Amino acid sequence: MTNDISRRAFVAGGVTAALPFTARSYGRIVGANDRIQIGELGCGHRANGHRTMLKKSAATDPKFDVRSVCDLWSVNRERAAVDVEKLFGAKPKTFKYSEEMLADKDLDAVMIGTGDHQHARILAEVVRAGKDCYCEKPMANTLEDAKLARDTVKSSKQVVQMGSQWLSDPYQQRVREIVRSGKLGKIVSVSQSWNFNGPRWDVPKSPDIAMLQEKDTDWKRWLLGRTPRPFDPRVYFEFRIFKEFSGGITDQWYSHGSGLVHFYLDTFIPDNTVSNGGIFAWHDVRENPDTFQCLSTFA
Repeated sequence: MTNDISRRAFVAGGVTAALPFTARSYGRIVGANDRIQIGELGCGHRANGHRTMLKKSAATDPKFDVRSVCDLWSVNRERAAVDVEKLFGAKPKTFKYSEEMLADKDLDAVMIGTGDHQHARILAEVVRAGKDCYCEKPMANTLEDAKLARDTVKSSKQVVQMGSQWLSDPYQQRVREIVRSGKLGKIVSVSQSWNFNGPRWDVPKSPDIAMLQEKDTDWKRWLLGRTPRPFDPRVYFEFRIFKEFSGGITDQWYSHGSGLVHFYLDTFIPDNTVSNGGIFAWHDVRENPDTFQCLSTFA
């Protein structure tokens, strides 16, 4: 999702691609000594990947600072601050709440790596604050939230990009070139498979789950509009296996599969889709399927 992107570059992909080093706020003039000020919103596993790629990209485009980190959980927040200082030589500002970080007038761009169900609402908040934004996929897992994010971005001048790392992979770009060249003829079927022999997204002995205490975070804020429920550190960290917070395999893996088909064939929305699945192998606390098959048809 971009808005008026031709006015400047905003290079972003996923955790395997270059991230936003050439964006700058519209209301500011870029000078020879300007450094882009980046904030991390959400400091868990995905944010760690963001920092790794920022560090790698600094070898060729070093004119940025990781200015701030924001996370509801105090432990994640401090871990991220320590890591930023180690990687980039300066300790960032730390914030518990997004509105505190976004009030910083010198912040240019934000990278969202929060829980999936929070993405769309936080994305809208970032854009309304006048910051450019890179957001992990999925952008949303409810239609209401998706429309909120779309409408907010389209009515702004900010540059926004969703992360889907496969589309930044040179291998996948080469596949697209071959398909477009016509060498393969008419493509009538694309088959993809993701296999994982384990209880994906469920880590029963996770040290973070054991460590998290309600007093160290803000459970109500974390729920962000979802149905109120008692504090549960497993839901907090393993939201991908719970229906109210994630589509599970569909928005974690099928989104990549369908995204690649769209990328290869210049298609968009399938004409019809049928699917089947269930919890067949991992009878733990999960609510989302551990097995899923899907067939989509594009005219």
